[in-house]
Amino acid sequence: MKHDISGKTKVCGLIGDPVEHTMSPVMHNAAFNELGLDYVYLAFRVRAEELAQAIAGMRALNIRGLNVTIPHKVAVIPFLDELDPLAEKIGAVNTILNDGGFLKGYNTDATGFLKALRDRGFGPAGKRVAILGAGGAARAISFILADSGAELVILNRREELDWAEALARQISDAFGKEVNAFESDAANLKAALDSADIVVNATSVGMSPHSGESPVPAGLLRAGMVIFDIVYNPLKTRLATEAAQAGAETVMGLDMLVGQGALAFEMWTGKQAPVGLMKREAIKMLGGRP
Repeated sequence: MKHDISGKTKVCGLIGDPVEHTMSPVMHNAAFNELGLDYVYLAFRVRAEELAQAIAGMRALNIRGLNVTIPHKVAVIPFLDELDPLAEKIGAVNTILNDGGFLKGYNTDATGFLKALRDRGFGPAGKRVAILGAGGAARAISFILADSGAELVILNRREELDWAEALARQISDAFGKEVNAFESDAANLKAALDSADIVVNATSVGMSPHSGESPVPAGLLRAGMVIFDIVYNPLKTRLATEAAQAGAETVMGLDMLVGQGALAFEMWTGKQAPVGLMKREAIKMLGGRP
């Protein structure tokens, strides 16, 4: 049963542009309802030029927490009072906690990824990880994996190889370990995947409506490796399907989405998130069967 909104109701939300397709309101409102919490979660479309006013509004309206999505994850930082050390290293924020007008930024994309990996029993310490992509998601994932003791190689398409090289240098400097970046051509993919324990697709390749695509040729997939595809729409990507057929372990992108949402929920409410419920609601919204 839905609770009544009152003058005491705490507000959380999402800022980004666009926000129409977000699954966060469905996940969070179901979780608030399940735990009987007097909270509500809303999505706010905020244009780039309105970001400063939006964060000032967060303080003025005493909004308890915000998730931050594209294109604001980096641009929001100057408007916050403090950053969690990991968010500072990554240089991107996707969750803000408002504690009596003091705004602190976190990166639960990174910790949500790690939670999803560990929940499946795959600890990254000492493992060789091949990361496909060098955008915002790849950046968060690379930093948390390096922080957790993994050995990394980053592959990206030729047009944006400089992104991958810059990211590799930053991780090398931050953690004092060698990280290489290569073009994701057939030879480099084969070399990286032959020695990888874990492969992360941090690109949008395979995302609906292009769900017939995969960033990895099926012949490079094998038993004994873990494939983590961060794409969550469709629920089961071509990469995940072919990985399972090859005998590899797979981790779903939805697990990262739910993981980062659950961590933000716990930060804002101080309560343990009903992760199973949040996942079921997200699956329902994606048109799958819980």
